[in-house]
Amino acid sequence: MPDLSHVDESGAVRMVDVGAKPAQRRRAVARALVRLAPETIAKLGALPKGDALTTAQLAGIMAAKRTSELIPLCHPLPLTHAGVEVQVVDGGVEIVASAETTAQTGVEMEALTAASVAALTLYDMVKAVDKQVTFTVELVEKTKQ
Repeated sequence: MPDLSHVDESGAVRMVDVGAKPAQRRRAVARALVRLAPETIAKLGALPKGDALTTAQLAGIMAAKRTSELIPLCHPLPLTHAGVEVQVVDGGVEIVASAETTAQTGVEMEALTAASVAALTLYDMVKAVDKQVTFTVELVEKTKQ
């Protein structure tokens, strides 16, 4: 499978060797949309587990910093920035996670992990009051300079 970067010629998984690549400024942004019932949105500030939006934001930032511990073949990166913005939108909550570094490989996994864990945290905090919660996660930006 020569087209897959994490698989060698024999089909075995491997961590990509980025040692010969130059360090570059890199940025990635991921977005999650958590769909909630209107009644749940109205209760976000007064849930039994506490402030769901702030907790989700903090969980996302913490997750970005630990991505290489969660995704087996990810390189540990020195993040220069990890941010998570959480806001109530029509039909739910939008989470926008960003990650930045100067390194030899990109930070899209960190941004995606931040958005995913923030969404999972929000799910965990509202699941007792909303049994129909769903969410999606997508990469919206990946740049290097």
